[in-house]
Amino acid sequence: MPIPRVLGVLISGRGSNLKAIIGAIADGRLNVRIAVVISNRAGAPGLEHAREAGIEALVLNHLDHLTREAYDMTLVKALRDRGVGLVCLAGFMRLLSPGFVDAFPDRIVNIHPSLLPKYPGLQPQRQALDDGATVSGATVHFVNKDLDAGRIVLQDTVPVRPGDTEHDLADRILEVEHRLYPEAIARVLAAG
Repeated sequence: MPIPRVLGVLISGRGSNLKAIIGAIADGRLNVRIAVVISNRAGAPGLEHAREAGIEALVLNHLDHLTREAYDMTLVKALRDRGVGLVCLAGFMRLLSPGFVDAFPDRIVNIHPSLLPKYPGLQPQRQALDDGATVSGATVHFVNKDLDAGRIVLQDTVPVRPGDTEHDLADRILEVEHRLYPEAIARVLAAG
């Protein structure tokens, strides 16, 4: 059964990948509708990108729930109530519970700033620099119950240059992410 072409985007911060998805929809590169953008942080700047695009922006603070599982079930309900077919994590800085993953099997994608399986988790740019890597990049992958370990949808590389700081590398990776994420979402939906 094809995945409904309705996205729910989860964010925690600035929402630059959300903005890239909104731009890809606006210019016709991505034929989907974003039903809702949900942040776990009221002050997330990315919520304004949603509002400016006329997309429902919802804050569900994880601190208002006793457990991770309770919070995740609140998220699941909000997404299902809006007919979401594909959940896109765009800088959502929370691990999802098994219950959330089970609610959207093979229908959750994430973008990570490294060439997975290398450098999963937090501070992947620091991990790459500490490791002496000469190449890094970005990966869009399906989310499963293990951290940054789901099936890879799409990857692209970024050179690590001599003298790079974490910030330098992160900026170049982010440019790749903004192109890669909409392309990967289109690929996932086409494969259905």
